[in-house]
Amino acid sequence: MPADLVPATEEAIERAARLVTEGELVAFPTETVYGLGGDATSEAAVARIFAAKGRPRFNPLIVHVPELAEAEALARFDERALIAARRFWPGPLSLVLPRRPESGLALLASAGLDTVALRAPAHAVAQALLRATGRPIAAPSANRSGRVSPTTAAHVASELGDRVALILDAGPCSVGVESAVLDLTGAAPLLLRPGGVTLEQLSEIFGPIETAAAGEDAPRAPGRLASHYAPERPLRLDAVDARPGEALLAFGPEAPPGFAEVLFLSRSGDLAEAAANLFLMLRHLDRPEFKGIAVMAVPESGLGRAINDRLRRAAAPRP
Repeated sequence: MPADLVPATEEAIERAARLVTEGELVAFPTETVYGLGGDATSEAAVARIFAAKGRPRFNPLIVHVPELAEAEALARFDERALIAARRFWPGPLSLVLPRRPESGLALLASAGLDTVALRAPAHAVAQALLRATGRPIAAPSANRSGRVSPTTAAHVASELGDRVALILDAGPCSVGVESAVLDLTGAAPLLLRPGGVTLEQLSEIFGPIETAAAGEDAPRAPGRLASHYAPERPLRLDAVDARPGEALLAFGPEAPPGFAEVLFLSRSGDLAEAAANLFLMLRHLDRPEFKGIAVMAVPESGLGRAINDRLRRAAAPRP
C-alpha cells in the first residue's frame, strides 16, 4: 500500500524517529530536496535505502547530523573542515572527510570507501527528526536512482510509493538543488558537486578551488554519475528556438515562440528562484504529450553552476 504522507507535526516527527530506530525508511524535507532517511549505523537500513532507490552500491550516501559536535564523532575534522562547518552549517554543504574507524557508521553508507560525506541540514523538520532519533541518518534524495530529485512530499509519494514507511510533508523545499559536496581529504579542497553553497562562497574562505570532472565509475560522493537527475523526456540544453512538440524551461524575461508549453525558472534572472523551481518544473514538463524538454541558457555563476550541473547530467546519454 502507498506510504503514509502526513504533515510534519511534532507527533509525526516522533513517529518518524521511532520508525528510523526500528530500521524503517522515512522521507523528510530539508532545505535542498526531500531525503530518504534510514539509520546510518545500521547496515540493513542502509541496504534498504539502496534497494528502495534502485541505487548502485558503489554510489555513497550523505550522512545527516544536527550539528558539528555529532559530526566530529563520525569523521576527522582538520582546521579547514572546522572552518567550513562553522561557516556553512546548518546549511547546504556536505563535507567529505576521513571516517573514524570507531564511528559506528554502516560501511555501506560510504560505499566501501574510508571517507564519509556529512551534512547538517538547515530545516526545522530535519533538525527535529535528527534530534528525536538520536543517531545519524543516511539520506539521499527520495526518488528512484537517476531520476529528478523531489522538492515536495507528493513527488516522493509518486516516486517511491510503498518503499518508504512514512513521508513527512512540510511543503516545498526552499533551495531546490542538492547540497554542494566539498572533498577535504586531500591537500587541496576539491568541489565534487556544485550545490546550495556556491563555489564563490567557498572560494572566499579557501581561495581558488579545483572542481572535479563530471562522471565517475566509482564516485566519492553522491550525484557524480554522468547521467543523473534525468526526466523521462529527452532534455536539450541552451535552446534558442523551438522544435516540434517540445516544452521549454525558460530563464529571463522572454522566451522564444513555438513551444508547446513554457515555464519560467525565473523571469527576473534570479538564480535562487531558478534553483528552487528547477526540479519542480522539470517534473511538470516531463509528460507524454511532449517530445522533449528544451532549456534556455543559465549563467554559469553562483547557483547557476549547480543548476547547469544538474541539467548537463539530466541531458547526458542514459546508461
